[in-house]
Amino acid sequence: MLPMISRFLIPLTVLSFTATLQAADEMVPLFDGKTLTGWEQHSGAAEYRVQDGAIIGKTVPNTGNSFLCTAKKYSNFILELEFKVDPSMNSGVQFRSNYYTKGTEVEIAGKKKKFPADRVHGYQFEIDPSPRAYTGGIYDEGRRGWLFDLKNNEAARKAFKQGEWNQIRIECRGDSLKTFINGVAAADLKDSLTAEGVIALQVHGIGKNQAAIGKEVMWKNIRIQELK
Repeated sequence: MLPMISRFLIPLTVLSFTATLQAADEMVPLFDGKTLTGWEQHSGAAEYRVQDGAIIGKTVPNTGNSFLCTAKKYSNFILELEFKVDPSMNSGVQFRSNYYTKGTEVEIAGKKKKFPADRVHGYQFEIDPSPRAYTGGIYDEGRRGWLFDLKNNEAARKAFKQGEWNQIRIECRGDSLKTFINGVAAADLKDSLTAEGVIALQVHGIGKNQAAIGKEVMWKNIRIQELK
């Protein structure tokens, strides 16, 4: 028979362990609504600022794709956020994405691929306000291109709201990658190329297109739930 003190300690230990698990499974903010603390810019020179509780990315000429990245890497998680985008822009939210500190050559799908230093690459939740309407598809930025477009998912293509705030949900569990746009299932993909990486907010490069200068995309209420 257990001593009296041990019989009290066992339930307390279980309660403490359960509370720890619950705390780890809660949604936590990645953006404080006021500053860019915890974020760092890579690849391009687009402008990022905080205004009215949102991160705003603005296009600038003569630079490549730009990415505002979390300083921390994530593996298995549920990510939720909201975005609003200029209808003439293309953008995206990177997940499980990475970059090298120096030029690096790697083999991907049997082919050699060279990455310049600081070039962000990896999975992207596409933000596409064009008539194609692929918002919610999964694009492999800088590597293999489209992994899951929405040409066969009319419900997801119609879920995007032009000129309004839209909700993103991304679920990563092992090799399972799932996306949702405004609560509608978009992409459902099995892919094991990258198991961990940063979250990043993309402003697409515009080259020398003068008409595209100063276009903006906004993100807010960025939260993540890390999974075991």
